[in-house]
Amino acid sequence: MVTIRDVAREAGVSVATVSRVLNKSGYVQEDTKKLVLEVIQKLNYKPNEVARSLYKRESKLIGLLLPDITNPFFPELARGVEDAVQHEGYRLIVGNSDEDMEKEFRYIETFLQNHVMGIIASTIHSDRFLNLKIPVVLLDRTTDQFPSVYSNHQQGGRLAARTLLERGSREITVLRGPQHIRPAQERFLAALDVLSQSSACFYVMDTSFTFNGAKASAKEVFQKYPKTDGILACNDVVATAVLHEALRIGKRIPEDLQIIGYDDVPISELVFPPLTTIHQPAYKMGEEAVKLLLAILRKEKCMDTQIKLPVKLIERETTRKVES
Repeated sequence: MVTIRDVAREAGVSVATVSRVLNKSGYVQEDTKKLVLEVIQKLNYKPNEVARSLYKRESKLIGLLLPDITNPFFPELARGVEDAVQHEGYRLIVGNSDEDMEKEFRYIETFLQNHVMGIIASTIHSDRFLNLKIPVVLLDRTTDQFPSVYSNHQQGGRLAARTLLERGSREITVLRGPQHIRPAQERFLAALDVLSQSSACFYVMDTSFTFNGAKASAKEVFQKYPKTDGILACNDVVATAVLHEALRIGKRIPEDLQIIGYDDVPISELVFPPLTTIHQPAYKMGEEAVKLLLAILRKEKCMDTQIKLPVKLIERETTRKVES
């Protein structure tokens, strides 16, 4: 690997001179600068970005903090962030907090030690960012204190509930996501509003976004509410677990039971039967979060700091077809 000392030796200058050229700091004669840049190109020298950031106390690094990378929705968000970051010439440091406040705090410290220029976060403990001197953009999370990129969860909740009602479900169970996560509550309350104005019976059961929580809820829902003929799941992981359990106990999908998920993660199209779900534009959300963060860093004016993207129904085979 070529080092800065190799460049200095080849160019016949000091390491300090090469450093000044790289960091565009201090005076260097034009002919010397030209020579150093030619040697850098000739040797294909790549500066150590971490070392440069420590020296300059700035970097081309962005921090991304996720709550649970085992949930397939968040890797899709991360991919959108990563591609947009790289397109703009930056690099990404990713932290997975597992919804653990202490772990989250340690990742924030790591970001700061590496002099990230900003943070994109999908975690709920936004108060941790209040005293930071770098910009923070929330992704799939909302608060009045920070810029945010998110999807229209009220629209998604209403759309899911109406779809089940229009397709004939009359005993509907809503599997509510964690109450401390605002997007989960928004879509739940929107669905509840639609169901409350209908003649259908409906029940509410709490669950989590995790695989273990989904499996436990899938078993419990049919024990508690055996007459259920429609399930509104808080995400596709939960919907897939319910689908698996329903088939295990002999229910016909969608004749006996209709299921709607939420997120439209890639696996929802591959399960059998393929899952009807509400599509969140996860990749696009990641891209928009990067655009917003960079706009803040560049001090651009007239930017919208609360970006809400639309959702849509993806009809597959866990809901009945509407008779025309």
